[in-house]
Amino acid sequence: QVQLVESGGGLVQAGGSLRLSCAASGRSFSSYVIGWFRQAPGKEREFVASTRWSGYYADFVEGRFTISRDNAKNTVYLQMNSLKPEDTAVYSCAAAAPRPTTRGPYSRQYEYDYWGQGTQVTVSS
Repeated sequence: QVQLVESGGGLVQAGGSLRLSCAASGRSFSSYVIGWFRQAPGKEREFVASTRWSGYYADFVEGRFTISRDNAKNTVYLQMNSLKPEDTAVYSCAAAAPRPTTRGPYSRQYEYDYWGQGTQVTVSS
């Protein structure tokens, strides 16, 4: 069992930065793939980034976000720079137990086993 708690969201002006944190409890954290997803009002939840390989990102990230992990702290971070109003959403992290049959970037929601509650990110123009 893994529990995830996100933090670091807030209100920021366009062009600003935020660093989201995803703190996990449970053993074997380092073996899990961690993903970040977001859901804007009236829209479906979408993939943002995963720790797969050296970091895998959705196309809309365009080099603005960086995912990293500190296994000693059981924490994954999402550094978000050059934020845009369209980045406004609830950001959630998720954990996926590694599966030998999964070779892709873990960009699909069904690939994840555990989810956090989310943290609100609001970018003003």
